[in-house]
Amino acid sequence: MATVFSGVQPSGDFHLGNYLGAFRNWVAAQGDNEAYFCVVDLHALTLDIDPEELRRRTIDSAVILLAVGLDPEVVTLFVQSHVAEHTRLAWLLECTATMGELSRMTQYKEKAARGEMVRVGLFTYPALMAADILLYQVDEVPVGDDQRQHLELTRDVAIRFNNRYGPTFTVPRATVPKLGARVMDLQHPERKMSKSVDSPMGTVGILDDPGEVQRKVMRAVTDAETTVAYDPERKPGVSNLLELLAVATGVGVEQAAGTYRGYGQLKRDVADAVVALLSPIRERALELGSDLGEVERILSVGAARAREAAAPTYAAAARAIGLTSP
Repeated sequence: MATVFSGVQPSGDFHLGNYLGAFRNWVAAQGDNEAYFCVVDLHALTLDIDPEELRRRTIDSAVILLAVGLDPEVVTLFVQSHVAEHTRLAWLLECTATMGELSRMTQYKEKAARGEMVRVGLFTYPALMAADILLYQVDEVPVGDDQRQHLELTRDVAIRFNNRYGPTFTVPRATVPKLGARVMDLQHPERKMSKSVDSPMGTVGILDDPGEVQRKVMRAVTDAETTVAYDPERKPGVSNLLELLAVATGVGVEQAAGTYRGYGQLKRDVADAVVALLSPIRERALELGSDLGEVERILSVGAARAREAAAPTYAAAARAIGLTSP
């Protein structure tokens, strides 16, 4: 049995890319692993977000994670800021990582290159992310393509700490699904689906009603040809639809491509498959939203369980680096 960890920022409404690229894999991993899943509200502080909005989104995020199928009896589901060891270990890792390593992180580099105001937290948050993972002696971290860089930093920092202060942390490895890890925008298939991009018709929300899902898929961009073929470079729009159909139904992309003679039926089948995939989640989320007290209870139990697991790792790291015990 492996130990698995992953987290998600409460940054807004989640979309199909979040589900297929991350959440569904979390659900698949929970039965056979010791799994920790976290709403990383401290990471959200690197953005300009209203306090009440942050509180609301944190609970809404937990609702979604429960609705997609995470079982709080099986996994440890909690809010990052409810476990103080995350920030305590982050400081030790900030004192282990280097300025050069942190300055090479893509999010910081891109924002700094645009001349935008950069909060110190954005520069140092990869150390907090490393603490999130290393606290739980994690073996595997399910990540999307855009998070590989952060996982590599986590590995580097863990190895350096272990070499300098003695064996303390498990060095984690990334697990990335081969299909569905990078769901593309329906209107701009050259870029991944994202709520941060102004493309409302290109982004399918997890909680979109069935009619809205149908409209968005039927208006998806394809190309001027009529041949259905899986070719991400030449036919990105059609290939994205085939990948969506594959991850929603389990049919291989090449097999699916060979059954269509035009784009209309492909779009209809993709729309039906996505609606069938998301409708139970939407219904469960509405049910959970009517009893937020129970959601908060689940998070409280999860935080207590997470603290119990995290405390020994922090204590070992603090002792190894030379801090005295209180």
